[in-house]
Amino acid sequence: MLALRHWGQVAQPLIFFVMITTLFPLALDPELAELRRIAAGILWVAALLASLLGLELLFRSDHADGTLEQMFLSGQPLSILALAKGLAHWTVCGLPIVLLTPFVATGIGVPFEAVGTAMKSLALGTGILSALGAIGSALTLGLRRGSLLLGLLVLPLAMPALIFGARAIDLSIHGDSARGPLLLLAAMLVLALTLAPPASRGGPQDQRGVTR
Repeated sequence: MLALRHWGQVAQPLIFFVMITTLFPLALDPELAELRRIAAGILWVAALLASLLGLELLFRSDHADGTLEQMFLSGQPLSILALAKGLAHWTVCGLPIVLLTPFVATGIGVPFEAVGTAMKSLALGTGILSALGAIGSALTLGLRRGSLLLGLLVLPLAMPALIFGARAIDLSIHGDSARGPLLLLAAMLVLALTLAPPASRGGPQDQRGVTR
């Protein structure tokens, strides 16, 4: 609800995602075979960069208005609160990207039979990015230029998801089974959801001590 009140911040990653996937066919050879060859990479790079746009604000507004202090004083498990924040970020950023995937994928030559795999791949991948982003956002919370450092922290950790996610889409485009890469993405998501909440819990705690 808080994110939807600032609809401009929610729409910015979605517009960015659509713009990237739209500009690639205009800048490259519009031949269908060429677009299908690079479609998986386009979708995943666009989704990865679009997800990064909203990560810096994951805890920053709560830190600015004192809500984060109230969370610490509430007595609730901080890991659960961090998990809820990550889930909220995925709901307003990752889920709309997944829902837009059929439209943008069709525009870059992805066959209809592979659209479902593309949605599954990006659903798992954006979940991983939200979990990793919660860690990076917590660690860079008190920095003035935390967005640059946030990207440097999250992007290397997201490379395995990018590789397997793009591979799953590429296999599906060529009519092969994408079960293996999707299972690896699911395993990465479970690992990220397990480790990210305790890891991101430490960041705001350290920042609270610094601000005091």
